[in-house]
Amino acid sequence: MLLLILGLVIFLGCHALSMARGPRARLVEQFGASGFRGLYTAVSLLGFVLIIYGFGAYRAGAWVNVWHPPVWTKHLALLLNLPIFILLAATNSGGRIHAAVKHPMLLAVKIWATAHLLANGDLGGILLFGGFLIWAVLARISLKRRENVKLPVAPAGFTQRDWIAIGAGLVLWFVFARWLHPLLIGVAVWPGR
Repeated sequence: MLLLILGLVIFLGCHALSMARGPRARLVEQFGASGFRGLYTAVSLLGFVLIIYGFGAYRAGAWVNVWHPPVWTKHLALLLNLPIFILLAATNSGGRIHAAVKHPMLLAVKIWATAHLLANGDLGGILLFGGFLIWAVLARISLKRRENVKLPVAPAGFTQRDWIAIGAGLVLWFVFARWLHPLLIGVAVWPGR
């Protein structure tokens, strides 16, 4: 559990740095833009590896149930994950979805974390998904308060990029839910599996 917590602190702490504009600017000045990006990437990667390893070790031995979610929450989580893949495909697309949502990746993280909090009642899951949910909410609030953030302008209707994002999102959701989630995460989420 300690490695999971350490990974979350490192990964989410590193990502929270974008909210602290003064310290971030000083680090960019000290290391240069490319040096900062390299350091940011290395620290994020370290945190991500610790999260994966720590959560795997927790699931293998120190599982702590806090509550027992009803079965229907697992089906709801599967459905809630569908828009996540569409939002991720629409990130930086310049289409209407991107402009309407403004920050598709942050919304995707919030939906992903909420869906998994509904379907998982264990302490490690609550820490993992709750940590990501708190970070995504704070990051969105921080972005709203920044004056220099240029938000995309919505095109008149759905563009080809939007339809591509929807199609790609549907395919990715199906492939991930049906085959990759059990393979990579070790938990079957598709009904009947």
